[in-house]
Amino acid sequence: MPARVDHEERRKRIAEALLRIADTQGLQAASMRAVAAEAGVSLRLVQYYFTTKRALLLDALDRLGAQLQARMLEWISAAGPSPAPRAIVTAILSCVLPTDAESRRITRTYAAYYTLVLNDPEVLAEHATAQPDGLESFLAEQIRTAQRSGEIAPGRDPEMTAAGLLALVNGLGQSVLGGQRDGDAALAILTHHLNELFGTP
Repeated sequence: MPARVDHEERRKRIAEALLRIADTQGLQAASMRAVAAEAGVSLRLVQYYFTTKRALLLDALDRLGAQLQARMLEWISAAGPSPAPRAIVTAILSCVLPTDAESRRITRTYAAYYTLVLNDPEVLAEHATAQPDGLESFLAEQIRTAQRSGEIAPGRDPEMTAAGLLALVNGLGQSVLGGQRDGDAALAILTHHLNELFGTP
């Protein structure tokens, strides 16, 4: 009998090769041929599973989002069995900051995608905002929950506050990657703003 082919494993192998190139060299270096070489497969196989570069980019972006989501869930789980909104918000925003090898890899790779969007906005515009929008909505709901329990003042706008927190973390992440400050300093700034929002614990 012929060996059974795991098509999802092959797709994953190819997409993760693209993500490695995006992390280390930028997406401008991620040609189909370069991805094939990085994955250790033929160019024909890459073209079989991903008929266009766009399809490969979007598949890899979805996988990157899943990796970030898994990291967030792991950090939320580490906060305890029934974490309060503050613990959830802190876990999510802290895990996004590039303070370790994995978060630096994820941040660099997202930055590569942002550069692609700026250079060719039609390629990923409809897809690149789905996860940030979902994350903003989730954070806003945590803020509303904290307002109901009296942890946050009722006058704050949950959506605006959530958007501001994500913008803060994104900016801090770029400042860490750019060498302006280290991860501990970025985390201290985030903690300062969370203390202002929730009150000093």
